[in-house]
Amino acid sequence: MRVVSLLPSTTEILFALGAGDDVVGVTFECDHPSEARSRRVVSTSTMPEGLSPREIDDFVKASLERGDDLYHLQADALAELDPDLVVTQDLCAVCAIDVTAVDEAMAYLGCRADVLTFDPHTIDEVLASVVSVGDAVGRRAEADALVRSLRERLAAVADAVAGADRPRVLVLEWTDPPFAPGHWIPEMVVAAGGEPVLGVAGERSEQMTWEAAVAAAPDVVICAPCGYDLDGAAAQAAVVAEHFPAVPVWAVDANGSYARPGPRVVDGVEALAGILHPDPVGGPDPGAARLID
Repeated sequence: MRVVSLLPSTTEILFALGAGDDVVGVTFECDHPSEARSRRVVSTSTMPEGLSPREIDDFVKASLERGDDLYHLQADALAELDPDLVVTQDLCAVCAIDVTAVDEAMAYLGCRADVLTFDPHTIDEVLASVVSVGDAVGRRAEADALVRSLRERLAAVADAVAGADRPRVLVLEWTDPPFAPGHWIPEMVVAAGGEPVLGVAGERSEQMTWEAAVAAAPDVVICAPCGYDLDGAAAQAAVVAEHFPAVPVWAVDANGSYARPGPRVVDGVEALAGILHPDPVGGPDPGAARLID
């Protein structure tokens, strides 16, 4: 089977299921595992490089208002790869190329590949998507085993934090302007033994004011800006901390374990549990989270 993955999360899933050799095309963001970097890139961003978080937000909003695409699908590359399966998304126009653009390109090219659309909004749906990908590439047994191991890890966290006080947690999915979290991230906070103060599980993230963020009176602030790794989040967290002088502010690897709906979401739950409950769980891996002094 020849598979083109138009999402970093599905690329991770495919490799985790042992189907990495089947992956022939990826996006410019597919960086985990590192082997994915060796595959042909078929989707790139239309956004200029080097923009600040505020400039990125302005660019995205202006593009969406004009109806412009934020991603470019390289149709020639897609045609040359001649895939049997294309995995795409209908979750967020900001996160990856939209399924409509994929359908239009495939119709224009006369491509007969099957299309699997990825659209999880909750942790359970993320795990169910692993099974869907496994079914699509003939690796259901591997998918079931992976999901079982991920659920066992979530259960271990739940056992470790059971009965502990639940600190109030504010996760920032973006920092300039600030955004409250949505989709699976509020659930991650609950699974880690915390109480999310803003954001609604299963819904989209929402822009808010700094006044509203401070008024939410969090005990802990987690800086998890979509699209940034730990170092990028830490740079922004230093500015976030100015709004919360008496509250611990942590930066996390948002790209690796929060923004992408794949297996590493469970890594994010474990890191959050280490932040919120270091005594029963043990502190988070320094490569996964960093306290801002």
